[in-house]
Amino acid sequence: MARIAIGGFQHETNTFAPSAADYAAFEAGGGWPGVQYGEPLFAAVAGANIPAAGAIDALRAAGHQLVGTAWAAASPSAAVTSQAYERIAGEMLKRLKDALPVDGVYLDLHGAMVSERFDDGEGELLRRVREAVGPRVPVAASLDLHCNFTRAMFERADAFVAYRTYPHVDMAETGARAAQLLDRMLRDGAPPAGAWRGFDYLTGIPSQCSFIEPCKGLYADLAALERKHDAVLSFTPGFPMADFAECGMAVLGYGKEGKAVERAVEALRGLVADAEKNFALELHLPDDAVARARQRGEAGKPVVLADTQDNPGAGGNGDTTGLLAALVRQRAEGAVLGLLIDKESAAKAHAAGQGATLAFALGGKSRVLGDAPFEGEFTVEKLGDGKFTCTGPMFKGFRMTLGNMALLRSKAAPGVRVVIASRKVQAADQEMFRHVGIEPKMEKILALKSSVHFRADFEPMAKEVLVVKAPGPALADPSEFKWTKLRKGVRLRPLGPVYAG
Repeated sequence: MARIAIGGFQHETNTFAPSAADYAAFEAGGGWPGVQYGEPLFAAVAGANIPAAGAIDALRAAGHQLVGTAWAAASPSAAVTSQAYERIAGEMLKRLKDALPVDGVYLDLHGAMVSERFDDGEGELLRRVREAVGPRVPVAASLDLHCNFTRAMFERADAFVAYRTYPHVDMAETGARAAQLLDRMLRDGAPPAGAWRGFDYLTGIPSQCSFIEPCKGLYADLAALERKHDAVLSFTPGFPMADFAECGMAVLGYGKEGKAVERAVEALRGLVADAEKNFALELHLPDDAVARARQRGEAGKPVVLADTQDNPGAGGNGDTTGLLAALVRQRAEGAVLGLLIDKESAAKAHAAGQGATLAFALGGKSRVLGDAPFEGEFTVEKLGDGKFTCTGPMFKGFRMTLGNMALLRSKAAPGVRVVIASRKVQAADQEMFRHVGIEPKMEKILALKSSVHFRADFEPMAKEVLVVKAPGPALADPSEFKWTKLRKGVRLRPLGPVYAG
């Protein structure tokens, strides 16, 4: 039995987003459990599709003693404030040092964290962890598929394992795989051989979905290469919204035999390089998408419109109104948009009460270019307290606390309804709509503020999915960002323009 320290610090940073992640954002959690220190972290993540939960179960099953340090996550946004970073990292390191000696460390990381001080948030955290435990204590971590993998990360931990699905239905499973690698290191008494490669092109996150090509095939190839070379491989398509030098895609692998690992990683690198042209994805303007959805959507087989550029899971605040305006303008029938994050409007609806009709100025609080509050009269159809447990494949077991929620119906276009929430989270689970009386499959059009995660719970019922390019800070085409720190020579989209600095 070994004594293993457990910790986690997750943030996906869109440096172009309008709002930073302060300590309060980590306390709120954004659908994830709020900040936890010490022993309480175990209960906070238990039973949820969270990497730490999978790792904890796997390590306990292997008979190890676990020591909690810190666990924290916040909704994607702009940079993590220095105060939040130092408070959480500082508490993690204090508890880790108090627990010494330990035989191993497992960390639940994202891999795309940028703080106000550190472009590579995870690299800096791992530097501190390694300094605390010394060079011989094995350190393993799980990573998000959208990790921007860096040299510092590779050098400061012994092994990493990333998700293989987007939507991330395998988060707990990935934590368990990382834990199994750690257990193997402890039994072998030595770290595995490792290798990694980066790429010279970026791709937008909607095309990174593992339900569709090319990622569907690439992850199948990854599994075959693992079997062939006896290696544990990861492919991280990256988070192309973080303006720092090492932003981008990567492949990495670990195993007992160094040359076999190198061959496996190089083979996977070649497959990803050859797939560049296949990462292009059709994007639809709001009015075009709504017109098509009106023609094709039906109860039982709705058309899903992904409002990708205002995705709270990629740094948006979930409050832009471009797609809502198109639905009302075309007087769509059987249409529901959600979740629109607007605390003030939710409070106003609760004060007015169910059945009231009154004027609202919905959303538009982020003042994103090309966006504004949507003004009109709406009827309050249903109210909710925002407390429910998710049931879909990705968020299963997540206990949501979204504050006041409301279902509003447009007076100008009675076929259009909006689900309002007070706290930011992307629309990736049907319970978010059922909480205010909407059964999603009975609608004709579902307009969801999400890029890909919605597909796990909503795509099986959908007639088709249209990715919509409405105003928002999470641009679907990375070439449209105003980069300043990215390394020179990177193609800003598949087969696209090269960044010259």
